Amino acid sequence: MANTYTQLYIQVVFAVSGRQCLISERHNDELQKYITGIVSGQGQKLIAINNMPDHIHILVGLKPSMAISDLVRAIKASSSAFINQQNWVPGRFEWQQGFGAFSYGHSQLGSVVRYIRNQQEHHRTKTFTDEYLALLDKFEVPHDQRYIFKPIEGADPGR
Repeated sequence: MANTYTQLYIQVVFAVSGRQCLISERHNDELQKYITGIVSGQGQKLIAINNMPDHIHILVGLKPSMAISDLVRAIKASSSAFINQQNWVPGRFEWQQGFGAFSYGHSQLGSVVRYIRNQQEHHRTKTFTDEYLALLDKFEVPHDQRYIFKPIEGADPGR
């Protein structure tokens, strides 16, 4: 696309199905490298990535030719298949339906990268649910809390 100049920075957040804590810390690096490859393979730029046992944050530089929903679909499908092939979890691993996507300007990137990299520390004092709802509120995204997360019965919904 000649004469097309953009700066599109999107933070994507999504959870493990049922918000189960299934991503073991010992697999974080391998999972993050794998997802980095997916993003690069889609022709996009991964700026920051970090996951917790039950969710993930990804900051990408998005080209205007790519719809964020298509990129997230590719990330979820490929990474789920990868996790299942590696037998990292008993049963079948899958990501929860839907995602959050939040846009930032270039001047905000440093603080967003620090926020993403500092997830483990951040979640010592704030649950994922609280964090996610705060992002929705901060960005004034209309939402119905009944449909934000669907934890499975018996899972710890507070994390």
